[in-house]
Amino acid sequence: MRISAAIEEFQLKSAFAISRGSRNLAAVVSVKVESDGIVGRGECVPYARYGESPERVLEAVLDLPAPITRGELQEALRPGAARNAVDCAMWDWEAKRFGKRVWQLAGMPEPRPLPTAYTLSLDEPAVMKRSAQENSFRPLLKIKLGSANDIERLEAVRSGAAKSSIIVDANEGWEPEEFREIIPHLERLRVLMVEQPCPVEKDDELTGLEYEFDICADESCHDRSSLPGLVGKYSMVNVKLDKTGGLTEAFALIRKAKTVGFKVMVGCMIGTSLGTAPATLAAQGAEIVDLDAPLFIADDREPALVYRDCEVYAPDTRLWG
Repeated sequence: MRISAAIEEFQLKSAFAISRGSRNLAAVVSVKVESDGIVGRGECVPYARYGESPERVLEAVLDLPAPITRGELQEALRPGAARNAVDCAMWDWEAKRFGKRVWQLAGMPEPRPLPTAYTLSLDEPAVMKRSAQENSFRPLLKIKLGSANDIERLEAVRSGAAKSSIIVDANEGWEPEEFREIIPHLERLRVLMVEQPCPVEKDDELTGLEYEFDICADESCHDRSSLPGLVGKYSMVNVKLDKTGGLTEAFALIRKAKTVGFKVMVGCMIGTSLGTAPATLAAQGAEIVDLDAPLFIADDREPALVYRDCEVYAPDTRLWG
């Protein structure tokens, strides 16, 4: 077995902003696993919030022993972007090796198209209203918040997309007292879910709050070991393969989360269709699907994931799986 990897950059269609900053490029690490003349591919998005960089992830991948099994990989690397890219490349390799689809190897029914949220980048209220109007045909909009004038932004989006369901992602941007103050406005404007409202280290202050929507753990939820600390604070967990360290742990996390009573959201980082493709399998059965990242890439991989009628389709075999 040979494992190779490279850092690639993809231009975004426009700047994408969250409470932590803005970007115009998606920096990814792509991985190839080669054996017996068969090549499996995977991709990850290193995330500085978790102490990752493309260079560190590339080094971690290239330092792996070869050969290595998918089971051994779970122990060799911690949950995170590096393990994700290799894990997904191994799933792709196995599917090609045995002439099956990944969903068949995983014992799943054939995946169905999934309605996906569409994200409105953090911006001035008037800009976000225009974006909401342009996307008001979509059933589910996700709004990036977590800074000053958030209520004004939310009201602008609601007025621009009166019929769409709305979820909010604060990316740890609110202090607990700010969140408590904004809860009535979130309810008034019919928000379905709020994602990671407060910093991870202040999760305890979510205990005992009353609200009419779901609160979803993102930065607070990485793999199965995260779940015990979320009970009583969150009602939903956001499963991202770059956090779990791949599809293998994502499947296990989803099963465990549902067993202990959490709803499940499946999301992604801003990367290409290759990185998002495996998540379309993890998202089967999720209450919320947020797999819109390739829609923001100016020049995506070919073939790319298919998006039609606000739904994302499982990948073509030429892409992955």
